Amino acid sequence: MTEIQKRLSALADRKNAEFQAKLTPNVDCDKFIGVRTPQLRILAASLSEKERAEFMEALPHEFYDENMLHSVILEKWKDYGECLEKVERFLPYVDNWAVCDTLRPKVFAGHREELLPHVKRWIASDMVYTCRFGINMLMTHYLDKAFKEKYLALPAAVTSEEYYVRMMAAWYYATALAKQWDSTIPYIERGLLPPWTHNKTIQKACESYRITPEQKAYLRTLRRK
Repeated sequence: MTEIQKRLSALADRKNAEFQAKLTPNVDCDKFIGVRTPQLRILAASLSEKERAEFMEALPHEFYDENMLHSVILEKWKDYGECLEKVERFLPYVDNWAVCDTLRPKVFAGHREELLPHVKRWIASDMVYTCRFGINMLMTHYLDKAFKEKYLALPAAVTSEEYYVRMMAAWYYATALAKQWDSTIPYIERGLLPPWTHNKTIQKACESYRITPEQKAYLRTLRRK
C-alpha cells in the first residue's frame, strides 16, 4: 500500500463504504474504503506540498476514496492555471458521479471568461463524466452574473443517452428555471429538450423551494407523455 492508502485505510468505515457503493453501483464494491468527506478534507489539508504533488501524479488511483481525495484537493487549489491543468489530467480517470460532482475548484469562480472555452469543450465531450463535469461548471458559474441566454443551448445540444449526463442536464435546467426563469421557460414550453430530460427537469424544478407554487403548477401542465 502507498502511504496515502495507509492513511485512508486508518479512516476506514465499513458501513459508510457499503453506503457509498450502493450510491455508485458502476464502481466495484471492493474499491470503497469508506472514508467520510469531512475526514478527506482534513487529510487533504494535512498533506505536504510534496505529498500532494506525488499523489496527484500517481494516476490512475486504485480506490474510490483516492479519487475523492483528488477532487477535494483540487477544490481548494489556489493557482488557476495549475488547477486547470490538473483538472484536465484528472478528468479521464473520473468514473462516477460522486467524484465528478465533488470536483468543483473554487478558483474557477474568478476566471469565468478564460474558463468558458474549456467548459464548452467539456460539455461536447463523449466521455460521460467529462461532459457531466462541463454541465456542472456551466450551472455553477454561468447562471448568475455571468449568465447569457445563449449558454442555455449548450446542454440541449448534448445527444448522450447516458443516465448521468441526462440527469445533470435536468439539474442544470431546473436550476436555470429557478435563477433565469424568463430565459429558460421557452425550452420547456417549446419542447426543446429530449422527453426524458424535459420531464426530469420539471420534476426537479417542482421539488425546488426556489420555484414558486404558481410556477410549479404551470410546469406540471407542460409534462410530456
